[in-house]
Amino acid sequence: MGRAEERRARQRGGHRAAPKTRRSSGADTTGATGATGGKEAKDAKGGKSFIRRLFTWKKILGAFLGFCLLGIGAFIVLYMMISIPAGNADAKLQSNVYKYSDGSILTRKGTVNRENVDLSQVPKDVQETFVAAENKTFYKDAGVDLRGTARGLLNTLSGKGAQGGSTITQQYVKNYYLTQDQTVTRKLKEMVISLKLDREKSKDYILAGYINTSYYGRGAYGIQAAAQAYYRVDAKDLSVEQGAYLAALLQAPNQYDWAIATDTGKKLVQARWNYVLDNMVGQGWLSSTKRQAMTFPTPKPPKAEAGMAGQIGYLVTEADAALEKQLISSGQAANTKEAEALVSAGGWTITLNIDKKKQAQLEKSVKSQLTSKLNGKKRKVDANVQPGAVSVNPKTGAVVAMYGGVDYLKHFTNNATRTDYQPASTFKPVILAAALADQAKTQSGKTITTDTRYDGTSKRPVVGSDIAFAPQNEDDQNYGKVTVQTAMNKSINSVFAQLGVDVGMDKVMKTAGELGMDTGDLKAVPAQTLGTMGASPMEMAGVYATFDNHGRKVTPAIIKSVSHNTRTVTMPNPIGAQVIPVQAADTVTSVLTGVVDDGTAKTSVRDNSKRDGQQVAGKTGTSDNNKSAWFTGYTPDLVTSVGLFGEKAGSGAQVPLTGATGLIPYPGRINGGGYPAQIWATYMFGVTKANNKFDLNTDQGAAVEPSYTPSPTATPSETPSKTPKPSETPSETPSETPSETPSQTPSQTPIETPTTTPPTTPTGSITDQPLDQFGQ
Repeated sequence: MGRAEERRARQRGGHRAAPKTRRSSGADTTGATGATGGKEAKDAKGGKSFIRRLFTWKKILGAFLGFCLLGIGAFIVLYMMISIPAGNADAKLQSNVYKYSDGSILTRKGTVNRENVDLSQVPKDVQETFVAAENKTFYKDAGVDLRGTARGLLNTLSGKGAQGGSTITQQYVKNYYLTQDQTVTRKLKEMVISLKLDREKSKDYILAGYINTSYYGRGAYGIQAAAQAYYRVDAKDLSVEQGAYLAALLQAPNQYDWAIATDTGKKLVQARWNYVLDNMVGQGWLSSTKRQAMTFPTPKPPKAEAGMAGQIGYLVTEADAALEKQLISSGQAANTKEAEALVSAGGWTITLNIDKKKQAQLEKSVKSQLTSKLNGKKRKVDANVQPGAVSVNPKTGAVVAMYGGVDYLKHFTNNATRTDYQPASTFKPVILAAALADQAKTQSGKTITTDTRYDGTSKRPVVGSDIAFAPQNEDDQNYGKVTVQTAMNKSINSVFAQLGVDVGMDKVMKTAGELGMDTGDLKAVPAQTLGTMGASPMEMAGVYATFDNHGRKVTPAIIKSVSHNTRTVTMPNPIGAQVIPVQAADTVTSVLTGVVDDGTAKTSVRDNSKRDGQQVAGKTGTSDNNKSAWFTGYTPDLVTSVGLFGEKAGSGAQVPLTGATGLIPYPGRINGGGYPAQIWATYMFGVTKANNKFDLNTDQGAAVEPSYTPSPTATPSETPSKTPKPSETPSETPSETPSETPSQTPSQTPIETPTTTPPTTPTGSITDQPLDQFGQ
C-alpha cells in the first residue's frame, strides 16, 4: 500500500477501499450488502453523478457569460446599424375628419397649435420643473433607464403594455423620432437612439426638444402653446408654480385639465403638482421656504378651437375620448397620454353615430322650450342654467343626438357627459329593477310586485336599516298606503327608501353598476335611493336603453366607425349581455308608462299636442335644493335623457335652478316634469314612429292594466283599475288612491300601514299645480 493510499485509508477509518471493478455481463455482483442493495446504491450514485455532470457550476457560469456576451454582441450590432433618423411623420401632424352617420362632413380638426421656443426663453426654474417631474437624474444619466427599459420590454413581450420609467431623452426620442407603437423593435430602437443622442447632443438640446414636442392638452403642442392655452402668458413669463402644473399635465393632459377634470382628476393633478415641487426641493433647486409659500395656480378657462362652435365641439371631444379609450383597451396605447398623442397626431377619419336630422331637432327643441326663455341680464339665475341631453337607439346603442350646452365656445364642459350632478328620482327605476330581478321580499316576507303596498308618509323612518333614515317627500307630502306603481307615478321618496332597504342596498348598487352607472366606491346606504350619486345624461340614457332593450346591456356609443392610414381600430359592440331578466326589465317599462299617463310627466308628455299615438315610458327627477332637474324617457325605438344643471356662471359651483325663466308661483322650482319633459316631448314626438307600442313580457304594471286610457284631451282618472278580491291580502291589493283611510292602527311598520293620517286630496293638490309645480 502506497503512502497516499494509507493516508486515505486512515481517513476512512483504517479500511482500504475495495478496488474498482468493471461490471461484465452475467457477473455476480452480490456482496456483503446483498445483490439488491448494492445495485440500488450504485444506481443512486450513478444518477447523482449524471446530474452533477450536467449542471456543474462551471457550465452554469459559462452559459450565463455566453448569454451576456451574446446580448452585448447583439446590442453592439444594433448600435452600429441604427442611426439617429429624421423627425417621424407623426411629428408633422395631419387633420382629423369627422362625419355624420350618413357620411356627410361634420368638421375637420388638425391645425397644429405649436410654436417652438429656445430653451433660453424658458426660465431655468421652469425648466427644472420638467426634470423634477419626469427624470430627476436627467443631467447625470446617459439618456437611458436600463431598468425601466428592461421592464418595458418584458411587459411588451408578456402583453401587459408599457410602464413608466423612461428618461426625458427616451420620451423625446419616442415623440419626435419614432412612434407611440408598443413593440419590442420600437423599444430597442428607442434605447439605441437615446444613447447616441445623449452622446452627440447637449442636455439643453434634448430638454428643449422634449418640452417643445410634448402634448399638453387643449390642442397645445410645446411649452409656448401650453403657456398661452392655460395661463395666457408666453413661456418666458411662466412662474415656477405654473411650470409645475404644465409639467404635471404631461402625465395625462386631458384627465388633468382643470377645466374638465373630475374631482378625482383634480386631486390627482394637485398631488402631481406637489410631487414636482417637492422633488425640486429635494434636488436643491427650490428652497423649502419658497416651496411652503406656493399655492396651486388654477388655470384659466380654455379658448375653444376654431370650427368647434355650437354643438360641434362637444361631439368632436366626445368622439376623441371614445377613440382614446379604445386605443388603450386594444393595447395600441399604454395610457391616456399616449392615446391622446395618437389621436392628436391626426390622420383619422371618424364617422359618428350622430343622425343629422335628429341632432338638428334636438338643438331646435332645447332652444324653443328653454334657452329662448333665458335672460341672464334680466335674471342672474338664468345665466346659471346648463342643459344637456343624449338620445340613444336602444337596439344598436348608437348615440344619434347629443346636446352638450348652449355653445362649446362659451361653455367648455359637456353637459351631456358630466357626472357631477345627482340624477335624483330618475334612479328610482333602478331600485325597482333590482327588486324584480332579485325577487326581493318585504319586511313581512312577501315577494315585491308592482301591487305591493307601502306607507307613503313623509319622513317615516325606514325599517330594517342599520343606518337611521327618514326621507322627506317632495313638499313634505303624505300619501298613506300606496302601491309601488303609484309610488313611482308620484315619485314618493319614503316608499323607495323602504323598497331599497327591503331589496338590500348592496344589491341595488350592484344592479346600478350592471345597468351602466359608475358606482365606483360609493357606499351602499339608504340615502342612495334618492339618487344622490353623480350621473350624466349619457349614463342615464344607457340605463333606460337597457330597460327598453328588454334587459340586455346597452352602452351608448358615439362612434360608428374609425379608419386611419397606418393603423386599424375596431370599436366595441355597444350591445352587451343580459344584465337583468327580460320580465324584470319589461315590468319596469310597464310601470314607467304610468309615470307618463298618470303621474308626474302627464302634462308635458301625455297631453303634448305633438304626440302621435306613441307609447311612452319615463321618469322625472328633481335633486336636493333644485340644483338639477331631469326627464329620462323612451318609446320602443328611441331613448332620450334630458338634464338641467344649476352651475354658477364663471365659478362652476352648483347652485339652485329655482326662479329661472321668471317662474314666480311658489316655490318657483324647475322640476323634471317641467322644462326637461317639455324638451324631451318636443324632440321625441318629432323623430319617433307614430303609434309605436312596447312589446312587453310581463303581467304587471300600468302598461298591462292601466288606470288611464291615453288620450290628449281626456281627464286623468284616479279610480282603481280593479276591485280587490276578498281573498287578497292587503300587501297585494292595488291602491291607486293614496288618500285612502288606513284600516289598521297607525304604527312604524313600513308595509301595509301609514304612520299618520294622509291628507284628503293629495292627488288633486298635485294635479292642480301650475307648470313649474309638477312632481319630482
